[in-house]
Amino acid sequence: MTAILEASGLNKTFGAVTAAKDINIAVARDEIVGIIGANGAGKTTFVNMVTGWLTPTSGAIRFDGRDITGLAPRRITRLGICRSFQVAQVFMTATVFDNLMIALGIADSHGLAVLKPLRLAEREARADAILRRYRIHEYRDQVASTLPQGIRKLLDIAMAMVAEPKILLLDEPTSGISVEEKFGLMDIVMSALKEDGVTVLFVEHDMEIVERYVGRVLAFYQGEIICDAPPAQALIDPKVIEFVIGDEPQGQAMRERAGLAPAGEGSDA
Repeated sequence: MTAILEASGLNKTFGAVTAAKDINIAVARDEIVGIIGANGAGKTTFVNMVTGWLTPTSGAIRFDGRDITGLAPRRITRLGICRSFQVAQVFMTATVFDNLMIALGIADSHGLAVLKPLRLAEREARADAILRRYRIHEYRDQVASTLPQGIRKLLDIAMAMVAEPKILLLDEPTSGISVEEKFGLMDIVMSALKEDGVTVLFVEHDMEIVERYVGRVLAFYQGEIICDAPPAQALIDPKVIEFVIGDEPQGQAMRERAGLAPAGEGSDA
C-alpha cells in the first residue's frame, strides 16, 4: 500500500481532557474512508489536526511523504488537502456562479496573481465546467441563500475542489439532507471525486451512507480508534455497535446481522 496520509502516535489534550489518544493510521492513495463515532468521540479533533486547525500535543502527520505536523491550514491546503464543513461555507449573498469564481480566484492567488481581475474568460469556463460536474449549473445565477440545502452542500464541496486537492475531508456531507435526497447527492459527489482521483475521508453519522460509499471505516470512541476495517466487518463489530451505533434502528439491524441480542438483553447490552 502506498500511503498518501499517515498519522503516527497522534495525541491531543486540552488540559486534563484527552481528545485524541495514540492514533496510528495510514491511508492509501484513492481510498474512501468513513470516520464514525458518537459526538465527542474524537472524529473532528482528528480531522482538525490533519487540516491544521489544531496542533497535535504529540505525534506526527505525514502527507505524500512530507511532515505537515502543525502547519497552518492555508499551507496544508496549498499542499493538497482540502475540506468541507458540516455547515456549508458559502457566500450567502452571492450567486452560485460568483461563489465558484471567488473560490477559483482564491485558489489561483499565488503571489501577484491575487492582483489579476477576478473575471477571466478561462476562469469563467472552469467555473461553468465545475457547476456541470456537480450538476448545479441550472442554479448558476441563483443567490446562495435561496438554494435548497442539498444544492448548497454540493456548491460547498465544489468550492473545496477548485484547488484540485489530492485529499478531500468531508464533514457530514449528508447532514440536513432529506432521506430522499441523500443517496442522489452522494452519487454526484463520489462520482465527481472518483473522476478526479481524489482520496476521500468523510465524517458521517448515517450508517447507510457509510455502508454504501466507503471501503474502510475508522470508528472512534473516547479519542481512540476502536475499529479499523471494511464496513461489512466494522458495522457488525460489537464495540462499534455498543459505542457508536447504539440503540437506534440502525444499531438494532446491525445487532441482528451480527447475531447479537437486542440492546437491553443479555450481557452485551
